Amino acid sequence: MSEEANNSFSGCLNGDFKEARAVPTMSAGGISDPAIQRRKAVILALGKALPDHLLLQENLVENYFRETNCDDPVMREKLERLCKNTTVKRRYTVLSHDLLQKYPELTTQVSPTIRQRLDICNAAVTDLAHAAALSCLRDWGRPAADITHLVYVSSSELRLPGGDLHLASRLSLRPDVARVPLYFLGCYGGVAALRVAKDLAENNPGSRVLVVTSETTAIGYRPPSRDRPYDLVGAALFGDGAAAAVVGAEMEPGEAKAAFLEMEVAVQEFLVGTAGVVDGKMSEEGVSFKLGRDLPEVIEGRVEEFCRRLIQGMEREGGDGFNDLFWAVHPGGPAILNRVEEKLGLWPEKLRCSWRALSDYGNASSNTIFYVLDYMREEMRKKKKKGGEGGEEWGLVLAFGPGVTFEGILVRSLI
Repeated sequence: MSEEANNSFSGCLNGDFKEARAVPTMSAGGISDPAIQRRKAVILALGKALPDHLLLQENLVENYFRETNCDDPVMREKLERLCKNTTVKRRYTVLSHDLLQKYPELTTQVSPTIRQRLDICNAAVTDLAHAAALSCLRDWGRPAADITHLVYVSSSELRLPGGDLHLASRLSLRPDVARVPLYFLGCYGGVAALRVAKDLAENNPGSRVLVVTSETTAIGYRPPSRDRPYDLVGAALFGDGAAAAVVGAEMEPGEAKAAFLEMEVAVQEFLVGTAGVVDGKMSEEGVSFKLGRDLPEVIEGRVEEFCRRLIQGMEREGGDGFNDLFWAVHPGGPAILNRVEEKLGLWPEKLRCSWRALSDYGNASSNTIFYVLDYMREEMRKKKKKGGEGGEEWGLVLAFGPGVTFEGILVRSLI
């Protein structure tokens, strides 16, 4: 980011940005206008779950070509190059060797396999979602019966009733729990779910919202083909898993100690004319995805103004622009993180948690932002335990996906 842009942004942090908007002025003490003051939603707990099958990146190429009986040296060389560039070191996947032996049709070209894929995916996402939710409830320290709302996210299933009902039944949630399913949002689904949970918590006093995301790449697994070179990006980058969070406003005494982030402002925006940049279609062969080569460039072209929109109106003293914030960015891939870092002029350590999540889990779609937040919470607690503060007070949570859609939340650390 240029010095002029950074100075302009610092002006926003100092309250110099005069453009009118419908968001009240904020400070560390909360909303400054007492006539509209209300409690903000807080992330109270986090949880995650992963499949049993660990896939090391160093073994991926050999395993993938063996499982699919492919001996194309050109495709092998392309995948080897992609694997080196992703910075991913390991991922978790539902599709073990035993499962592919049970469904060998998944490894053949142009085979109608949607029924088999949904048999695998519908069961897997429910199991993973259930495990992530239990992990989150343990972190929260309260029973599932205290959950009033469920926001369920997946781009990996298709059925009636949906996974939200299956999960609610598995968890023995109360029958009047208000369920909100969010399907096929892709990589921005996790932040979108937090935005929805924020609205639910703030507008339903005493509510506790369970957010659950669950994804598997089995819905689109295919053998390598020169006719579909973009499939190799998915093979090199994407992983499976689930994540969960509990969100509530008006914290009770037992919740305040473990509270993580207060969500101040949440914004969604789509970029007109970019719907084809991230393209997905359902067919007899499952779901196919195409990621445009210009996706990092599209994100770079809008991310600075989008972030300014999120932080405008904040009252701050001094600061160093964007580097005065902490950052939780969905790691869609190394090119996206590099473009965001360069455009915003971020110090390398600002995206450390995003790079760490990408390395350890790959791009696990809607789940990944929660893996980033989990690492961020860990780092903040370590800093505080050493006798200092937990780090920067204010931060941004960002994700990008089909649309091209931007999701962002201005958050305040409570650690």
